[in-house]
Amino acid sequence: MHEQEVGSEETGLARLEERPAREERPEAGPSRGHGPVPEHGVVWSPTVPNRLLARYYLPRSHSILHGNACQLLRDGVEAYPAMLEAIRGARRYIRLETYMFITDAVGELFGLALAEAAERGVHVKVLYDAVGSWTSRRGFFASLRQRGVDIRPFKPFSLSRGLRHLLRRDHRKILVVDGEVAFVGGVNISAHWAPVGEQGAGWRDDVLRIEGPAVHELERRFLATWRMAFQDKLGRLRNRLYQLSRRRRPGPRRGLVCLSVLSSRRSIHRAYLHAISRARRSVLIAAAYFVPDRRMVAVLREAAQRGVEVSLLLNARSDHPFLEHCTRAFYEKLLSAGVRVFEWQRGVLHAKTAVVDGVWGTIGSFNLERMSLAFNHEVNAVFADPRLGQAVEESFRNDCGSCREVTLAEFRRRPLWRKALERVLYFFRKLL
Repeated sequence: MHEQEVGSEETGLARLEERPAREERPEAGPSRGHGPVPEHGVVWSPTVPNRLLARYYLPRSHSILHGNACQLLRDGVEAYPAMLEAIRGARRYIRLETYMFITDAVGELFGLALAEAAERGVHVKVLYDAVGSWTSRRGFFASLRQRGVDIRPFKPFSLSRGLRHLLRRDHRKILVVDGEVAFVGGVNISAHWAPVGEQGAGWRDDVLRIEGPAVHELERRFLATWRMAFQDKLGRLRNRLYQLSRRRRPGPRRGLVCLSVLSSRRSIHRAYLHAISRARRSVLIAAAYFVPDRRMVAVLREAAQRGVEVSLLLNARSDHPFLEHCTRAFYEKLLSAGVRVFEWQRGVLHAKTAVVDGVWGTIGSFNLERMSLAFNHEVNAVFADPRLGQAVEESFRNDCGSCREVTLAEFRRRPLWRKALERVLYFFRKLL
């Protein structure tokens, strides 16, 4: 029976790859017209099931979870109310993992909700990164512990354990409540993501709200990091054996979205490369920090040169100025191949989001730069679903409509000092 299922899936994939797109591809090259990113028709027939789309765009080694319900949340203005609602409605447990837990207005609001949950008997575990949250008041975390919240820092400062210990940070952003709902994306607990008119900085970001089997996978990632950070080797082994003996099945299906939860840095990078290489119509990437390796540059150029619309949404003014100039060192090579570059003008872009052909996409914490690829603990949700893909694509195109597009002719006229700075920072790109 299993062999028949595998055979039918492979046959379906063969037919899937032969199925023609519904539109003509645009001509490649830098002569492509400028202006707002154009909208296109669908690539795949609505009759193609999501599991076949997932198998087409995802590497074979990535496991796929069927039956999830997902909702795209833009910025803190949508993400924070949904997250707080889930925390306030928790009955059994809360698992929160974040790079930044800042003691500002947003941090205080989340702290209060977590403490109230703990006081009504909910088991609350919070893991925050010690470097990402170094500006926070330690008294704030102590007060949460007194109220029953098990909140701990990930890898506090310790120069005696070496530079690699200091560099390997927990960059994930995960919230799981009662094993029923989860949130994953780029939003931390900080007023940076709150609206400008409400004591915030209005940073642009994306979060995916998930119900279904993928919730359990995100919870497993949290628990693995918790055990790694706070249990000795024997304790981790005992806990692992206990978990294997009581392994739970994924939760019930809630929707039609196929998801893969990726926490290996290499697997996330490989998922990007594989999907871009198989793109038939469009590759749209919003990247907060963009210092790609050679393989990423090559696959983006190749996609644009074969007629795929490739558009990048990048920062005009980053919170890391050196990275901002290092990113521009890649512009000429990308623009000359026909890749379009849009620079975000309204504050800081912090999203790590991509969508390919309006059906495959990813949202999470992984940046297309050296730290995410070599050091940090990351997590991304990779999906295959036309409805969710369309929502992400519409969000991207709306953002690009209010950005400044960088043209090759204009970029070549930049001042000499900028060219020199970009060249120097490009040389040190693996250290930024």
